[in-house]
Amino acid sequence: MQIAQDLIQKEQEIAPYAYTQAGGVADYLAIPTSIAELTALLDWAKHESLPVHVFGRLSNLVVRSGGLRGLVILMTELKAVQQENNQLLAQAGCDIIWLAALARDKSLTGLEWSAGIPGSVGGAVFMNAGAYGGQADMVVSSVLAVMPDLSLKTFTKDELEFGYRHSVFQENGGVIVQATFDLASGDQQAIQEKMDQVNLARANKQPLSWPSNGSVFKRPTGYFAGKLIMDAGLQGTRVGGVEVSKKHAGFMVNMDQGTGNDYEDLIHLVQAKVFEEYHVRLEPEVRILGDR
Repeated sequence: MQIAQDLIQKEQEIAPYAYTQAGGVADYLAIPTSIAELTALLDWAKHESLPVHVFGRLSNLVVRSGGLRGLVILMTELKAVQQENNQLLAQAGCDIIWLAALARDKSLTGLEWSAGIPGSVGGAVFMNAGAYGGQADMVVSSVLAVMPDLSLKTFTKDELEFGYRHSVFQENGGVIVQATFDLASGDQQAIQEKMDQVNLARANKQPLSWPSNGSVFKRPTGYFAGKLIMDAGLQGTRVGGVEVSKKHAGFMVNMDQGTGNDYEDLIHLVQAKVFEEYHVRLEPEVRILGDR
């Protein structure tokens, strides 16, 4: 497959694309505008023996200060949506917030929980994102992906292997390009009211004024990560420019030009302190990638 070389940018800062506004330099970065371009990029990286990292909005990711080797592909321009009756077929780069608003406009219910999630469709599927009683696996019925051999494969619901913050794509190397959402007819006003409730709860509880990755840790069995962190007296604890939020202890916010290394070091500090105090191991929900 041939690829336009101007699609591939060398030595690009990751921070401007990331919700945390932190992250080092990518060796190569590309933003495809079609599945054909995406496939060509994957083929080029394979031919060049380069590792590939595929992201959406980089909203659940810490990139270390040393950056990422190989090719970073951002899916943000693959964002088309089609409607088929009560289904929405959304490409991976579509903002999940925008998709929830579109569903509302079409009087389709089922995505209200995602009204404030700052991520993409691909990311929501990849990690089975959820909030306020909803989760991707409740509405996603199939997914189209480019596989490591560059073939296109459609995964049925049973093949997606959804679990808590988990999908099959965390192991199989497939690149999500489109997801089908099975929704239901609903009342537009009722849908809007539910979205307003979700967004109000988010605004009241979460530090939305500062760059962050959202909830940093998975919920440990029998506990709430945020409460453990708060009870351990860690709110306001800072490493470099990154701080455990004073508003919600489950969040870490970039207060002053924090780096990916600051995020990682603060995560480790919090894990160690909570284990010391309560013998509970906190597992990060965010992914940590790149060189130190």
